[in-house]
Amino acid sequence: MTGRLAGKSAIVTGAASGIGRASALLFAREGARLLIADRAEEGLNRTLEMIQKAGHAASALAMDAGNEDDVKKLDATAIHEFGRIDAVYANAGVSGGLTSLLDIEVSNFMEILRINTIGPYLAIKHAAPHMIRQGAGSIVMTASVAALRANAGNVAYSASKAGVISLAQTAANALIGTGVRVNAVCPGLIETGMTRPI
Repeated sequence: MTGRLAGKSAIVTGAASGIGRASALLFAREGARLLIADRAEEGLNRTLEMIQKAGHAASALAMDAGNEDDVKKLDATAIHEFGRIDAVYANAGVSGGLTSLLDIEVSNFMEILRINTIGPYLAIKHAAPHMIRQGAGSIVMTASVAALRANAGNVAYSASKAGVISLAQTAANALIGTGVRVNAVCPGLIETGMTRPI
């Protein structure tokens, strides 16, 4: 296998659609040994089929990126299949819809934070120890322009993605000298299944 990621193992969460699917396809095209994950099994299986149809190998695991037991299982599966984890793209997220500042329910706000902010934290918490032992690794998380500017998302979504930026900065600093890099990307509005209603 050739490509910039040949011989590397990678995990992509939120791979059932949108940015996650496109990223998984690119990881596979670049030669990564790939484990993709999402809680939307139908979409996840479709992504897996697309990767395999393009002549690349990958495996898939249905899981909830904001559930610690599921994240532990995801990392254990990657270690079992590949022997190491070189990269994690913690992309899984939800938008929370268009509920206004004063109308959003606390339970809905908490669910958005659980997936969008706790999920990336769990990705770091459970992948970083493997990467530290290897002496190298990269964790990338999806934040958003909504974390940087007002009126680019609802209050819960914007707050959750601002948390991802802070998490990336804090974790990157905490892991200095280990060989593990932590970064966040802030996409603008991209038409995906999640953003189409907007």
